[in-house]
Amino acid sequence: MYSLLLVIIYLAFISLGLPDSLLGSAWPVMNGELDVPMSYAGIISMIISAGTVISGLSSDRLTRKFGAGWVTAVSVLLTAVALFGFSVSDSFWMLCALAVPYGLGAGAIDAALNNYVALHYASRHMSWLHCFWGIGTMVSPYIMGACLTRGLGWHSGYRIVSFLQIGLTILLFCSLPLWKKRQSQEKGNGKEAGDSGRALRLRDAVQISGVKLVLIVFFAYCAMESTTGLWASSYLVTWRHVGAETAARFASLFYIGITFGRFVSGFVSERLGDRRLIRLGGVVVLFGIAMVALPMASCVPALAGLVIIGLGCAPVYPSIIHATPANFGKENSQAIIGIQMASAYVGTTFMPPVFGLIAQHISIALYPAFLLVFVILMLVMSERMNRRLDKMAAKKTN
Repeated sequence: MYSLLLVIIYLAFISLGLPDSLLGSAWPVMNGELDVPMSYAGIISMIISAGTVISGLSSDRLTRKFGAGWVTAVSVLLTAVALFGFSVSDSFWMLCALAVPYGLGAGAIDAALNNYVALHYASRHMSWLHCFWGIGTMVSPYIMGACLTRGLGWHSGYRIVSFLQIGLTILLFCSLPLWKKRQSQEKGNGKEAGDSGRALRLRDAVQISGVKLVLIVFFAYCAMESTTGLWASSYLVTWRHVGAETAARFASLFYIGITFGRFVSGFVSERLGDRRLIRLGGVVVLFGIAMVALPMASCVPALAGLVIIGLGCAPVYPSIIHATPANFGKENSQAIIGIQMASAYVGTTFMPPVFGLIAQHISIALYPAFLLVFVILMLVMSERMNRRLDKMAAKKTN
C-alpha cells in the first residue's frame, strides 16, 4: 500500500509537469491561427500563474477539509478539463477563460502533494518527485511536436495530453481508499500528523519566525531558474553568437540537467541533509554562472555553464520544500508550503519579463549578472533563516 500510493503520487507529479511546457511549444503555431500577437502568450501564462497563487494560498484550508487525496484528484480533473477545453478552443479569449481552472488545479496539486511527501516520506522521494515533474515537462513538447509535424495541429497535442490527464484522474479517484487507509494508520491522538485542527491564516503564518526569509529564498530561486531557462537561447545567439539550433539544444539541456540532478540527489539527500544540498546547489550554480560569463571567444564554457547551472538548481527546490515541516512545524507545513508556492510563482511570473526589459533597453550581456544577484540573495537569506532557526532551537533546549 505504501509503495502503491507513492507510485500514484509520482504519476500525479508527471501530470503536473505535462501541461507546463505545452503552451511554449505550441504558441508559435497557435498565435498565427488565433491571429493574436506573439506576446499574448504572456497573458495566458500570467492568468495561469494567478490561479496557482490563489490555490496555493488556499491549499491549507482545502487540504484540512477534504484531505490530500481528494484535493489532488479534483485538481487533476480541473487541469484535464481545462486542457481538453484548450483542444477545442478557437479564440484567444476562450484560452484565457480556461487558463483559470488550469491554474487553480495546478497550484492545488503542487502544494498538497509537496506537503504530503514532506510529511510522510524520506527526502529522497522529494527529489525524485520533482524529477518526475521534469519528465512531464520533457514529454509534452515531444507530443506536441509529433502532432505538429504530422499535420494534426496543436489542438490534437492538447487533446492527447488532456486524455492522459483524464486517465490519471480516474486512477486518482480509484486510489482514494489508499489515501484514507494511510491517513488512518498515521493518526495519533485522534489527529493526523501535521493537522492542528484548523487552517493557519496567512497573516499568522507569515509572522512565524523565519517564514519571511524562506519566502525570499523561494522567490529568488524561482526567479533565477525561470530567467535562466527563458533567456538562455537569446543570450547565446545574441551575445555569444552561437547558432540558433545549438543554442536551443543547450537551453533544453539546462532542464535536462535539473531533471537528472534531482534523480542523482535523491541518492545522497538523506546523507547530506536539506541544508547542505541547498548550499551545494547554490555553489554549483555560482560556478555555472561564472562559466557563462567568461569573456572567451569560444562558446564552449558558456554552453557547459548552462548545464552546470541546471545541475546546481536540481536539489534546491525539493530540499527547501522537504525541510518545511522540520523548520516550521508539521502543524504549519501545509499553510507555509502553500505560501511558498505562491512566492515561487511570483518570481517565475514577473522576473523573466523584468530581465526582458533590461535586455531590450540596456543589454542582454547582463544575463549572468542578473542571475548572480538572485542566487546570492537566495544563499544569503537561506543562511540567515538557518541561523535564526538554530537560535530558536537552542532557546527551547535551554
